[in-house]
Amino acid sequence: MRLRALLDTEALGLRLLGGEAELDRAVRGVMTTDLRDPSRYLAGGELVLTGLAWRRTAADSDDFVRILAAAGVAGLAAGEAELSAIPDDLVHACARHRLPLFAVDERVAFADITEYVVRQVSGERAGDLAAVVERHRRLMSSGPAGGGPDAVLDLLGSDLDLRAWVLSSTGREIGGAGHPLPAPVRAELAGAQQAAARTARPGPYRVGVQGRTYSLFPVRAGAGGADVRSRVLSDWFLAVEADAGEWPAERLDLLQGVTQLIAVERDRRDAARAVRRRLAGEIFDLVRGGGGAAELGARLRAAAPVLVPGTGGEPHWQIVVAKVDWAGGEVPAGPAAQALLEEVLAGQAAQGADGADRIAVAHAEDKAMALVPLTGGAPGAGPAPGMTGAAPEPLHAEALLGLLRGPLTRGLGDDGRLTVGVSAAVHSPEGLRGALEEARHARRVAAARPGRVCVAGHEELASHVLLLPFVPDDVRRAFTARLLDPLRAYDRRHRSELIPTLEAFLDCDGSWTRCASRLHLHVNTLRYRISRIEQLTGRDLARLEDKLDFFLALRMS
Repeated sequence: MRLRALLDTEALGLRLLGGEAELDRAVRGVMTTDLRDPSRYLAGGELVLTGLAWRRTAADSDDFVRILAAAGVAGLAAGEAELSAIPDDLVHACARHRLPLFAVDERVAFADITEYVVRQVSGERAGDLAAVVERHRRLMSSGPAGGGPDAVLDLLGSDLDLRAWVLSSTGREIGGAGHPLPAPVRAELAGAQQAAARTARPGPYRVGVQGRTYSLFPVRAGAGGADVRSRVLSDWFLAVEADAGEWPAERLDLLQGVTQLIAVERDRRDAARAVRRRLAGEIFDLVRGGGGAAELGARLRAAAPVLVPGTGGEPHWQIVVAKVDWAGGEVPAGPAAQALLEEVLAGQAAQGADGADRIAVAHAEDKAMALVPLTGGAPGAGPAPGMTGAAPEPLHAEALLGLLRGPLTRGLGDDGRLTVGVSAAVHSPEGLRGALEEARHARRVAAARPGRVCVAGHEELASHVLLLPFVPDDVRRAFTARLLDPLRAYDRRHRSELIPTLEAFLDCDGSWTRCASRLHLHVNTLRYRISRIEQLTGRDLARLEDKLDFFLALRMS
């Protein structure tokens, strides 16, 4: 209700003493107090009733009003029973702080005002709730395509004063009603949503992040699978900044209805991806089947209006390959990896609201393959032919790993694993076959590493890193033990630092001066340590072969 409505009710016996310009303020509750500082009990929007027992001197009025104004109360109503008339110093203080002031006739009890306000506010909230439900029904009947998730989130904010966001499994913000969440908060919420979903508990899930409480409502799109693992890595969810634990059933039902609206939008977007999935499947079939450059080029030019609408020339491309492995093997891995790549790359590969419309992902057997356009060319190569503007940054393995590892590790639990490989950017159809092989090999390198989420990039394929993961474990242990165990034993007995010294020496390319400077040692001390390493291992660090053996042993250890 509005403050203005209080004046229109004669039974309340209120007279306005100041603040006529502020009478459209909303009243969300009522509080009676005679404390000098009631701020700890104020949440904002209250009509404060006071008998003025807190006032000892005229100076007290400004302190009291300043506290109320800072707390965001709607107005102040002072009783005349104690002092017969409202003091001028209180009137002036309310005027200074732009706080509406009412005088309460001594014949009117504060309890009557409280009962009236509570009744009115409760009734209006019930009416608001019914109105919201009706508006959502209208949205449901027309479909959310006209406004997307933001249209529904705007209603939650305006009608129920709820801040809410639609987030993906990786924490990508799909809708947010004008209040963006920090990336760490989004990632934490996504991880909490997946961890809760793996327990099969019904939502909403309540979680605290950075001192705030959020309630998470799963969004179920399509039929889904009977096994939660088939969708947990790609589901959307609704995050509401509120504790839903004490909500009435009506409000919980309303939020469940909102998730149904969002699920309709999710289904709509999935349907729109069908064309891009088909294009990706055709292109990757040509690449794997040895199609000629001319045929590949024609197919890419045909796909360009769908994947990169409104641009001229030919974009550069990257390929990403991903695989999701679940223990037992009963969950199909290909579709899960496909949906996950679409969610991840929608926020990474293309800027703007249409980022999700520029990713084409296919799946074959147990892996997903994404064709990612770079519409400005490759880094350092300048714009692509026929294009202008700065070249966009390509996808990097480290960036993808940082995005995926936090939230998805909790969704994978103890029985899942995600491995991803990223190719270099290529600028012609002839390069796609090599890019696909790069992405495949990089994914195999990632698969050879420990961890629930592993990502490798093309840059790792041009070095020893490509070979080391495929060395059998027994060979790896024997090789490293023969070279490094004598040094480790010596370090334990003498509390020396031969292993760190060896690492620094190799990292400095055998330069005595640079290595001594890095370790803050005298050169003679460094020479003594290197000599001790050579004596213990029977190797000569002046020889390239022995340097290489030590380098590989340290990398494999």
